[in-house]
Amino acid sequence: MKTKPLFIVMSAPSGCGKSTLIDMLLQEYHDIVYSISCTTREPRGEEEDGIDYHFKTKERFEELIAEDAFIEYAKVHDNYYGTLKAPIEEVLAEGNSMILDIDVQGAAKVRERVRSLPDGDLLKAGYVDIFVMPPSMEELRRRLEGRGTDSRESIERRLANAEGEIAHADEYMFKVVNDELSVAYKRLCDLVDALSGRM
Repeated sequence: MKTKPLFIVMSAPSGCGKSTLIDMLLQEYHDIVYSISCTTREPRGEEEDGIDYHFKTKERFEELIAEDAFIEYAKVHDNYYGTLKAPIEEVLAEGNSMILDIDVQGAAKVRERVRSLPDGDLLKAGYVDIFVMPPSMEELRRRLEGRGTDSRESIERRLANAEGEIAHADEYMFKVVNDELSVAYKRLCDLVDALSGRM
């Protein structure tokens, strides 16, 4: 069945279940490809090049910046992170969709960049951004505390960050509240189906 290739950008505060939702989508929708970011930081633990990140030298990354190869990039704690445009274009040209998991600042850069593209561009034609919301700040606090992996300071910092990120939720085309995972996933699937013409 021929569907419209989508360029899906997803953001959410930490603890909202975005990674879980993306994993579920990737398992069910075999025509959705996960966008792998580039970074200049060193691999950590079991991380593999081309699976977790595309690991680049600082020199190569800066060459790619000069070539305008990124749809967005940022420098965080002396390391660069970015999303290459060419792999997204290739996936969409093959008729598949690409999903990008990115923070609010990165999503704003992608949005701005996509707006500047010509109307016939595949990235512009398939662009959709989705913000995953917690049902409430109290519930988000409960989930973060329930993980048992973060210190009190870390939880407070994540909650403060979450409030800042939620303030940008209205900049997104769609919002999905993750109150219950199965319900949120159904909402996400309905969105993807409707936008890609799968209905």
